[in-house]
Formats: sequence, structure tokens, C-alpha cells
Amino acid sequence: MISNTEILIRFSLALLWGGLVGAEQELRGKSAGFRTTIMISLGACFFTLMSIALGVPDNIDRIASNIVTGVGFLGAGVIFKYENRINGITTAATIWAVAAVGMGIGAGFYFPSAYASLLILFTLGVLPYVERSISKVNHFRVVRVECLQTDDALKAIEDAIKESGLKFSLISQKWEKDMVTLSWRIKGKEKSIKSFILFLRKSLLVQKLDC
Repeated sequence: MISNTEILIRFSLALLWGGLVGAEQELRGKSAGFRTTIMISLGACFFTLMSIALGVPDNIDRIASNIVTGVGFLGAGVIFKYENRINGITTAATIWAVAAVGMGIGAGFYFPSAYASLLILFTLGVLPYVERSISKVNHFRVVRVECLQTDDALKAIEDAIKESGLKFSLISQKWEKDMVTLSWRIKGKEKSIKSFILFLRKSLLVQKLDC
């Protein structure tokens, strides 16, 4: 039987580590902020404690094993698609990781939970700078243009992509009356992609640009 003092320690640690991760998320304006991550950590900790208490002696994981599934549904709620991008995946993964920390604390694994929390903070706070450095030299973008249907439209735009030093693949092309909608996935330096998009904005061929 877990003592009341031990229970208080576990809840306090769940609040501490969940709050630290939440504070970092709150500073970045994420949907899963300070209070949300605390509630996730505390909830996972409490469910784990109850799973241990109710499952003694042979089935202590019957509640805890379902936390992962439940948190998965919660994380899915923060993922959304905006224009050509999918946002919220990192936030969803953070929710999942914080729940794991809460479970670890609830089960009494203090050191692994603390170290995992520090790694989460490192990943969220430091690695974005590394990610941005990589993105500058290896950036991806989906570009969709609507232009007048001419024989030269596709060739002219793809020649401009090549001249910008970018790699590309044509995703789709759709004809409608005298217009054609073309979509490419382009890859290369972020600066080169911006220059290419500027070319499209100035091009007389392009009637509508989505990127």
C-alpha cells in the first residue's frame, strides 16, 4: 500500500514536471499550454496510482494500459491542416510524452521521469534552432498555381524552378476551361524557394498562387 506521503510526493512531481513543459509551450503560444500539460501529467499520474491500487495483485496495469490510447485521442484534437501544411503534430507528441512522464511518476520511477522531462524541454526549447538551420539548406514546400492554359505555361514555370537550383516533382495538373491548375513539391534552400515564389508572384502567366 502506497503511503499518503508518497502519494503527495508523486502528485507534486507530476505537477512540477508537467508545469515546466507547459510553461515552455505557453511561451510559444501552443494550444497545449501551462494548465493543459499539468492536467495531463496529473491525470496520467492519478490513473496509474489507481491502476496499481485497484489491480493488486495480478492486474495492476488494467487502467494504466489505456492511458496511451486515451491520450492519443486527446493529441489528435490539436492536429489540424491549414492550407498546404499540417500543424500541431509536435504539440500532440508533447501531450503524449507528458502523459508518459505522469505515468512514470505515478508508478514511482522518479529518475527516469525527471530525465525524460529534461529531454522534452531540451527538444522543445533547443532543437528548433537546429531544425531551422537544417530547413535553410533543405526546405520543402508545396506550390500550387493557377494560370492560363498555354503550351508554354508548364515549361516556363519548371524552367524557372530549375534556374533557382531547386528539385521538384509535379503532383497534379487539372484543366478547366481556359485555365490549368498545377501543383509541385519543391525542395532546396529556403532562400531559393523564396526567390522562386517571388518570380511566380510577378509572372504574367500566374493568375492565382497558393504556397
